[in-house]
Amino acid sequence: MKVAWPLPAVVMTLGLSMSGLSSSAPTPPALPAGWQPRLAALLPATSQTVTLLERRPSISTVELQLRVASVGGNPQALQQVIVNAARGLQPTYDERLGISREDFKRYVVFQEILASTGKTFRLAVTRDANQITFGDGPLMNGVLKGVSIDLKTGEMRGPEGFSARPTSVTPSTAPDQGLDVRSGFQWRIAGSNATSGNGVRGTLSLLQLTSGRVVLSYTRTSMIRRSVDTGELIVEYTR
Repeated sequence: MKVAWPLPAVVMTLGLSMSGLSSSAPTPPALPAGWQPRLAALLPATSQTVTLLERRPSISTVELQLRVASVGGNPQALQQVIVNAARGLQPTYDERLGISREDFKRYVVFQEILASTGKTFRLAVTRDANQITFGDGPLMNGVLKGVSIDLKTGEMRGPEGFSARPTSVTPSTAPDQGLDVRSGFQWRIAGSNATSGNGVRGTLSLLQLTSGRVVLSYTRTSMIRRSVDTGELIVEYTR
C-alpha cells in the first residue's frame, strides 16, 4: 500500500545549551472535551501489528497541469512530463507547454511521500488503563524505546527525562497532500540538562486517516549522558 504524505521538515539537530538547564516545551492549549477516549482509541494496542513506512522522494505536477491547461498548452508535451515524473525522472522543459522555463521550474514541485516498505512486525508496546509504554524490537531501531504516554493527562515522557503535552491535529483533505487526515494528536518535545548531559528535540505524531488507518511517527534527536543519536520510525496500523 502506498500512502502519499508530504511531510513538514523536522529539526534534526539539538542545538542544546550545555551552560544551564532547559525545561520541556511550553504547555500547549487545552484540548477539546472528549479527547481522552479518542487518544486511547488511536494509540496502538499491546504488541500491535504494524506496517513500516518510509520516506521517498516524489515529484508533484498537479500545479503544472492546472497551469498548462489554463494557457492551452500542448497535451502531449504535458503527458510526457507527467510520465517522466511518475517514473522518478527529472522532467524536462518543453516550450510546447505554453509557459516559460521559469514557470515550469516553479510548478514542478519536489516533495517527500510516505510509502509502505511491505514489512510488517509487532510493535514493542505495552499498555494498561493508565499508560502506554514503548520498548524496542526488530525494525524499531531504538527510536521509541522508553517513551511513554499517560492516557489520563496525555503527557508524553521520554527516556531523556523531558515531557510534552499533546495538541490536536487539524483535519486536512487538501488534494496536494495526498493524505486525508480526519483527526489526530501531536507532541513536540524539547529540553536539555547540562548536569545530566541529557537532551531531546523531537516530534511525535498520531494521525487518524479517513480510511480508518492510523499513522504513528516519531522523529527525534536524543542525547543521553552526552551521547547523541538521531532516529525516525513511521508505522501504519488499524485499530
